Amino acid sequence: MNHIDLRSDTVTWPTPKMREAMAAAAVGDDVYGDDPTVNDLEARAAARVGKEAALFVPSGTFGNQLALFTWCPRGSEAILGEQCHIIQHEAGGAAIIAGVQVRPVDAPTGELDPAAVRARIRQEDIHHPITSLVCMENAHSSGRVVPLAAMDAVRDVAGAHDLPIHLDGARLFNAAASLGVEASEIAARADSVMFCLSKGLCAPVGSILAGPRSFIEGARMKRKVMGGGMRQAGILAAAGLIALEEMTLRLGEDHENARLLARLLAAIPGVTVDEKLVDINMVFFKVKVAGDQAAFAARITDLLRDRGILINPPFEGEFRFVTHYWIDRARAEKTATLFAEAFAQSIRH
Repeated sequence: MNHIDLRSDTVTWPTPKMREAMAAAAVGDDVYGDDPTVNDLEARAAARVGKEAALFVPSGTFGNQLALFTWCPRGSEAILGEQCHIIQHEAGGAAIIAGVQVRPVDAPTGELDPAAVRARIRQEDIHHPITSLVCMENAHSSGRVVPLAAMDAVRDVAGAHDLPIHLDGARLFNAAASLGVEASEIAARADSVMFCLSKGLCAPVGSILAGPRSFIEGARMKRKVMGGGMRQAGILAAAGLIALEEMTLRLGEDHENARLLARLLAAIPGVTVDEKLVDINMVFFKVKVAGDQAAFAARITDLLRDRGILINPPFEGEFRFVTHYWIDRARAEKTATLFAEAFAQSIRH
């Protein structure tokens, strides 16, 4: 990766070892269940997160929507955080695919208030949809990690009403690294869990949905309905195995580089970073500028692109830089230096 791409950890390229494994992968037909590499990945993934079974799916959004499709009867209702990925970034899939109504709880950092969850659980009534699922997200899209105690509190409420919990764990292993626990400890707070093999784990394609065996059997059928029955998917699963077995072990490096980047950015006059909020590999910060904010955002984005750094413009006044495998310490330091230069040039414009 010749440029420095901080737009997301979704931009990661597969490692050379992954490319070699993909080229040499033993394959079959996954719809027939005879792709040995996919079968190996699913078995190892289930064991890693402490679930009975797992299913290889094309993406995190696919895995989350498949979970809702499998858990929730049509016309029922799922309770989840207002700011979670399922609501904000999955194109209304719950309504389109599963026919599910979402009932949100305000949760800007991913922590669901158990009292608010309890208040939203519908009692049986001819006028109401039936509550069928509670969803949590850890790590959260805000970059925050939800403490296990907060997850336990929601688990207690859901359990008291016999409701299953689905965990959007797209960055599950980032959360585990931040909390200093095994991923299975986080996943134990939910009945099903989705996690991505792409993003910071560098696999080019693929996510895992894991849960009880009966749930995964139902999900396998519904995966076919959604067009996710892949054929010689072992080529992709080979990279996923390396992501699962090796790349999950190094995520702490990305977190350290994010904290370094946060410190360096915070030292730039006019930049505000709350370093205490850097839980994983995401740095959120604001800059103080006068005049047309949109014009400033366009200028600094273009100036950094000219210097070989790719960023997204700020959203609601806030930048997000994301570190990953291809952003080492030296690149984090270079980013801060070039951002300071571009920032100064932009505000002089």
